[in-house]
Amino acid sequence: MTDETNHTIRKRARDLGIVIGDLPTGAYNAITDVADVRVGHTTLVSGDGPLVRGFGPIRTGVTVVLPHGGNLFLEKVPAAIHIINGFGKCMGQEQIDELGTLEGPIALTNTLNVGRVTDAIVSWGIRENPDIGIGTSTINPVVGECHDGWLNDIQGRHVHEEHVLSAIDSAAGGAVAEGNVGGGTGMTAFGWKGGIGTASRVIAPEHGGWTIGVLVQANFGRRDQLRIDGMPIGKLLERTAVDEPPERGSIMLVVATDAPLLDRGLRRLAKRAGIGLARTGSIAGNGSGDYVIAFSNSPVNRIPHHPTTLTHTVEMVVEDGPIIDALFQATVEAAEEAIIDTLFAAETMVGRDGNTREALPVERVVELLRR
Repeated sequence: MTDETNHTIRKRARDLGIVIGDLPTGAYNAITDVADVRVGHTTLVSGDGPLVRGFGPIRTGVTVVLPHGGNLFLEKVPAAIHIINGFGKCMGQEQIDELGTLEGPIALTNTLNVGRVTDAIVSWGIRENPDIGIGTSTINPVVGECHDGWLNDIQGRHVHEEHVLSAIDSAAGGAVAEGNVGGGTGMTAFGWKGGIGTASRVIAPEHGGWTIGVLVQANFGRRDQLRIDGMPIGKLLERTAVDEPPERGSIMLVVATDAPLLDRGLRRLAKRAGIGLARTGSIAGNGSGDYVIAFSNSPVNRIPHHPTTLTHTVEMVVEDGPIIDALFQATVEAAEEAIIDTLFAAETMVGRDGNTREALPVERVVELLRR
């Protein structure tokens, strides 16, 4: 069964009075508050019972983030990748490090599906730009991953080209589905059910009024590490699970902004997303692959694939004083809240071999925080 719904089932942390940070959110408190950013999911859930390798049960999917609604290959955007801990796979990293640009969607899936999702983005690129590889250069697919093998038949690599293209073609602005959707379907966070989460912050008009949006695929952490708004919630909750494995998950964070920044400035923002991650209790454990992909879709800094002049004029935020500090704060707060919203949105899921990830007991968490 394929589920492509685009709604949040459970209430978000902010809906329950848990306000993280000081800056205001955008209209949707999502990465799509950055104008023209689009998000799409394809969710794959089918089968129950014992694992049959290559067949199921299936608890996986793919999530895509599109920096803008135009031709991404012809209108590239500045981008950077920061590695907090490199025990993971991030396709396309080397070219972004070298050129500082992003020329397609960012896709998030499971570890063993990176190759097939990469191939699908190549197909998408050729579909949108038939000259790729023949009359012009090739495309650099960007794909991040986390391991969903506790719940999913990960060896089956069930995310195929049609699923990736569906996620891209259905990508939209507005409210973003969270929790057990897309690339977050089979994920675990702090021993509870994890998945996709998102949040945004808007800085003051006197500092530019720009927006920072963050989307995460969360699959990391032990229960005792979890902190919500500074409170050691993981230690206060009873330990109800006996199957808690060592911490060896991962997280992918996507940071979007409309502030005019180039790759160097975006790398500085990406590093601050790691502070938001740490505030939730993460120690970026040895087995955790923790990556941040940051981009700016500011129209003034789009980079043409076919330049018509010898030089290209760009704008840059003044990286000194209150303006850049405001962007740093917005990134930290949005990253922290996006991770927490992953836990609030996700629902209990039973996967292969009866393996179960319980939903965070939200009512108990709210009670503890109110005390």
